[in-house]
Amino acid sequence: MTTLIFVRHGQTDWNLTRRVQGSTDIPLNDTGRRQAREAAADLRAQLDGPVALVSSDLSRARETAEIIAAELGLDAPRLYPQLQERAYGAAEGKNDQEFETLWGPWATAQVPGAETHDQLRRRALAGVRQVVRDVRRATAPAVASVIVVSHGGVIRELVRHATNGDLPLPGTTLPNGGGYTMLYERERLRLVDAVRHADFSPVAR
Repeated sequence: MTTLIFVRHGQTDWNLTRRVQGSTDIPLNDTGRRQAREAAADLRAQLDGPVALVSSDLSRARETAEIIAAELGLDAPRLYPQLQERAYGAAEGKNDQEFETLWGPWATAQVPGAETHDQLRRRALAGVRQVVRDVRRATAPAVASVIVVSHGGVIRELVRHATNGDLPLPGTTLPNGGGYTMLYERERLRLVDAVRHADFSPVAR
């Protein structure tokens, strides 16, 4: 069994202006760096035993992970492209009002070039499986917990998978620097608890 602590990256300027980021590589702003330090403080209080740190390779997630590593005295994060945010195609760069004008409500929007939820889920789960294999191989015989710095859309889809669609509740938001703890055992994910919980934002990922 492997404990996975998923953390959403800190704020970017596109988060601040509610623009859809997706695979567009937008860096952290100063607020995002502060949120990463706050996330590290929250993590310090709950970690026990060996810890590994991995991240999406997009810069907003990578820098968040690097700040967490510096704060907690961990090795630099290993990067996994499979943990990147959902690709939103033509919606990337659009704010929430522009999005709704062009494609309607978020839940039913058909955006040209966007990755589907099924595609995202398959990619994210493959990334999680690879992370677990790599960490188990690197830390055996010890059992390490893993901090996984990723994105709102990815974490949302993994929570939906782990809860058979019961969570997240519609209209809820996951703050930058917030996240969830899950257990990975026998190729299955199980939701355990929230880290700086406030759920999930439908836009500005």
